[in-house]
Amino acid sequence: MITSKQKSFLRSEAHHLQPIFQIGKSGLTDAIIKQIEEALEARELIKISVLQNCEQNKEEIAEVLGQQAGLEVVQIIGKTIVLYKESAEKKKIVLP
Repeated sequence: MITSKQKSFLRSEAHHLQPIFQIGKSGLTDAIIKQIEEALEARELIKISVLQNCEQNKEEIAEVLGQQAGLEVVQIIGKTIVLYKESAEKKKIVLP
């Protein structure tokens, strides 16, 4: 679990990032979850965009992703979800 100060730091780091995944009509599938976990291992901090035609709402998607081991939902803003997971091998972000 990360603190509110760490979340604030991660939000500022994520501000300039572009979403690298889009969740659409098919919703959140196991394949997408696996790709998100791989991207988090490489980058540690990513944004996901939830499209309008997605049948799940953004809170449901964030809850499912938040249940994955070690994965933290940093922020939900608009249709964008910011995720963080500390990398085991390529640690880039040092939390305060």
